[in-house]
Parts: sequence; C-alpha cells; structure tokens
Amino acid sequence: MPANSNEIEKRLWDAADELRANSRLKASEYSVPVLGLIFLRYADHKFAQADQEIKAERAVTAGRRQRPITRTTTTPGASSSCPTRPASSTW
Repeated sequence: MPANSNEIEKRLWDAADELRANSRLKASEYSVPVLGLIFLRYADHKFAQADQEIKAERAVTAGRRQRPITRTTTTPGASSSCPTRPASSTW
C-alpha cells in the first residue's frame, strides 16, 4: 500500500497512462470507460454498505417471531366492505 499521496498519485497516473495507451482510444473517448469504472466502484460500495445494514438488522430480529403471510379467503354469504352491484341497476 502506498505510504503517501504523491506515491498514490504517481500510481494512478501510471495506471491511467497504461490504460489509455493499450486501449487505442482517442483522448476524447477516454473518459467513458474511466467514468464507467468509477460508477461501478461506487455501486459496489453502496451495495456492500446496504448488505451490511440488512445483515445487521436481520441479526437483531433473528430471535423475534415473524408473523406468517397467510392468504385470506372469503366465505360465501360473508359481509364485505366492497359495495355489491344490484342485479337490476346499471352503473
């Protein structure tokens, strides 16, 4: 790992020069893959952060009993909160 910012900067410039030299891109086209890589790194960081938060939340709620998801069914003749259409009228 580089010890100071000058060494980091030199390594970054060397990597950028190598990428540009070996990619046959024009200077105006060079930003597209670099910005794509920066975005992918950002997305990876955000995903890892969200993953840690979800795992921490699950660890806290692991001992709690979760209410199961059930399917509700209506029985014939049971009252409903939805209005029913009278047979003789038109809407």
